[in-house]
Amino acid sequence: MRMMLVGAGAVGESILKIIQSRQDYKSWLEFVLVADYDLDRAEEVISHLRDRDDLKAVKVDARNEKDIVELIEVYDIDFVMDAAAPFVSNNIFDAAYEAGANYGSMGTWSVPMEHPKLGLGIENSYVEPMTKYNFDRHDKWREKNQMACICMGIDPGVVNVFAKYAAEYEFDELQEVHVKDGGNLSIPGAKEGEVTFGFNVWTVLDEVMNPNVEYNADKGGFIVEDAFAGEETFDMPDGVGKNVLVKVEHEEVVTMQRYLSKYGLKKATFKISLDPALINALKVIDSLGLRSLHPVDVGGVKVVPRDVVAAVAPQPKDIGDEMKGEMLVGVHCIGIKDGKKKEIFMYQPFDNQQSMKDWHMQAVVAQTGFGAALSIELIGKEIWKDSGVFSPEYFDPMPYLDLMRETGFEYRILRK
Repeated sequence: MRMMLVGAGAVGESILKIIQSRQDYKSWLEFVLVADYDLDRAEEVISHLRDRDDLKAVKVDARNEKDIVELIEVYDIDFVMDAAAPFVSNNIFDAAYEAGANYGSMGTWSVPMEHPKLGLGIENSYVEPMTKYNFDRHDKWREKNQMACICMGIDPGVVNVFAKYAAEYEFDELQEVHVKDGGNLSIPGAKEGEVTFGFNVWTVLDEVMNPNVEYNADKGGFIVEDAFAGEETFDMPDGVGKNVLVKVEHEEVVTMQRYLSKYGLKKATFKISLDPALINALKVIDSLGLRSLHPVDVGGVKVVPRDVVAAVAPQPKDIGDEMKGEMLVGVHCIGIKDGKKKEIFMYQPFDNQQSMKDWHMQAVVAQTGFGAALSIELIGKEIWKDSGVFSPEYFDPMPYLDLMRETGFEYRILRK
């Protein structure tokens, strides 16, 4: 495989570090082109890697599809890994298709309506619903014998694999899957009200503040509500404790409906634990119009408000040593086994201090990078192989779970 990594942020760096931790990675990965709009950052990422052979940094503006196509062709790239901001994901996806390369991503782009109607029907609240752009092009990719696998991080990503495993091996009928993203991370000594973005700022601004979506077949399909709906308290295992979770827009509810309905799936939700200070900050940002993508005139200069927020907010790559605790992400699955109701919670725990020791990266970043790195390995080894556009639920979950055990990226199952 000759891979182009588009986006040299914290998660992009973690993907490469984790791939290089695999003793046999050179047997399937020949070359990596690290591409970013900031060439210095791309070069910095390479300098952090233990093996710098067969790596090259280049500058690219992912808003320009032609530039991506040219790089793919010049460097003979056959797989493009999208680790860039969500708003350019469709450009990268299309460039890979145009240039004849396979494609992977950790999420997709969505565009809510300016005045969403909420209620039943995702199409009534979104101009472009999550994953639709990609899945609508499934037949085109199949005709060209190319493969795109979207949603390959931790969530979406690892949790999708967990859900497929549950459907295949834990239940006769899998009726509900509820993704829970939480933990007990904290920054001792942090000032009251201090805001921390644990993940890509653009991604947080989108998925948290967009109208959230759940799947409920009994109520007619996809149900859309306003931000921060569905609050619940969920007791996380391993001593993590009670987390207050809220619904946010996330791809799993769509991909699981697509692939797991044949197993009896009737409900799917995604909920995440958010720091109160972050929630307050996001509400203020939204009310002031600072999430906007429309340029405004500031002293004769056109400025995109969201670009300003993304530039001045604390960056995930700069947060790490001071954080204590762990991330815990999993799926709460409910269904029928041998005629009786059954529940399981299948999850992946990731300790921040251990992450800093092993990877020099905070847990949120490394956990996501791990999920993507294992998917890339399965694609590179042609274990995940087909033509068209897919997400992880499409594939056999066992090779992925085997890799998790092999790499120490542990998972656990609580059964009721």
